[in-house]
Amino acid sequence: MRRMVGRVAEDARPLDGIAVVSVEQAVAAPFATRQLADLGARVIKVERPGEGDFARSYDRTVRGQSSYFVWLNRSKESLALDLKVPGDLEILHALLARADVFVQNLGPGAADRLGLGAAALSARHARLVVCSISGYGPESHRKAYDLLVQAETGLLALTGTPEQMARVGISVADIAAGVYAYSGILAALYTRATTGRAPAVSVSLFEALGEWLGAPAYYTQYGGEPPPRSDARHATIAPYGPFSFKDGTFLLAVQNQREWVALCSLVGEPDLAADARFATNPDRVANRTALESLLAARLATVDSAALAHAGIATAPVNSVAEFLAHPLLAHRGRWAEVQTPNGPIMALRPPADLAGVSPRMDPVPAVGQHTDAILDELGITR
Repeated sequence: MRRMVGRVAEDARPLDGIAVVSVEQAVAAPFATRQLADLGARVIKVERPGEGDFARSYDRTVRGQSSYFVWLNRSKESLALDLKVPGDLEILHALLARADVFVQNLGPGAADRLGLGAAALSARHARLVVCSISGYGPESHRKAYDLLVQAETGLLALTGTPEQMARVGISVADIAAGVYAYSGILAALYTRATTGRAPAVSVSLFEALGEWLGAPAYYTQYGGEPPPRSDARHATIAPYGPFSFKDGTFLLAVQNQREWVALCSLVGEPDLAADARFATNPDRVANRTALESLLAARLATVDSAALAHAGIATAPVNSVAEFLAHPLLAHRGRWAEVQTPNGPIMALRPPADLAGVSPRMDPVPAVGQHTDAILDELGITR
């Protein structure tokens, strides 16, 4: 039993008491709702009977389960409904009558065909915050997957080597959309609390990732050409990339003139800071090949720790496995155990720490695991 302080439990989470119903699949919507669950919201995930969310079958690497699914779906309840069956659709509406938030990222046109579009739901459930996630906007009938959006926004053209473009190694368009859906829902809940109005939220993968391309977009629009693909180097800052040091390969980042002067002194070339080829960052970018050739010979004899002492930023070029074993994660207590249908796994805690608040790290559900309990709660038998 929680001890109450005033009207709020001492260990309450910010979204305790908020009910979220989500007809979701893949990455974008599940990422948004998992973040709501982290803050205490009750999230009921509506899945297809039998197969469930198709992201469950992306791979079988985590105790026989999908790496995507276990990452995105902890702390949720799974309700199996076939929304093409009228009775099951009415069960969904019975839930929505009690809910605070509805989220969907169905295929183009599917929500409207089911009567689950924002306008229809807002008319039927006036206090419901409706969040719709699409590929290219609610009017578009195009399918959208992450890599397609990376290509169409120009991100693919920015990433890779001068000879070959490359996909960003994570589902960055989906993740961007999930982040904006999450923040949009929080803003809508705040608006409802302060004005009584529950504004609908609409997010597209295309526009979310487009926002993240702000700097290269401005660079292209006003510079006349896009930043070049520059493999592991920064396209518009130099020196900024991997170098071989005495103790291994590290990424070196010089972002201001003070750091540049300090680096020149460290490698025994203080006059290099005033060399006309390298005097400013645009100069260094224009003469990157000569700059990196000079630095490479000198940095190979320097211990990377010396750069930190000089106030110059470096980082090891880790593998994912080395990241997982990073001592900082253990030191800061970032790991927690989460239960899944096939046994416990380790999960990273949410990155935003709220003082005095512990995030929910509850189990990942099996398909339809909570169906009977939710129907009992609604007083429905079938």
